[in-house]
Amino acid sequence: MTTKTRLQVLQDHIGGEFVLSPSPFMLWMKPIVVVAETGTVTFKYQIREEMTNPIRSLHGGVTAAIVDDCIGATLFSLDEEHFYTTINLTIDYFAPAHSGDNILAKTSIIKKGKQFVNAQCEIWNESETRLIARGYSNLFKTNVVKKVL
Repeated sequence: MTTKTRLQVLQDHIGGEFVLSPSPFMLWMKPIVVVAETGTVTFKYQIREEMTNPIRSLHGGVTAAIVDDCIGATLFSLDEEHFYTTINLTIDYFAPAHSGDNILAKTSIIKKGKQFVNAQCEIWNESETRLIARGYSNLFKTNVVKKVL
């Protein structure tokens, strides 16, 4: 029996909701896998009412969580044995998104060393004509081993 790589598991969900995340918070956000390649993912989210602030635009904390989880999934795509933990996260907010909107979160790895990774995530409106936010993160390789899927 052949075991699938973590990247293959992500790719199996292209066009559908990613339901195998080890992150309960990511599962709550209900990401749809659009692209999954080594070192990059694109997820689509529909902004639900409970993801918004009092003026019904995407809450800044949820935006940061999307960036953090998408970058985490990007590390997942590298099929490494150990988890990485976020050591910092910087978000620039450019435009609002509202309840009912679909948004795209696209990641890339800027630099990967033996212990540290620097990555970014851009959040766009669905037509990719308006940048909503961009986040950067540094992550540190832990000694926590991932379970086999």
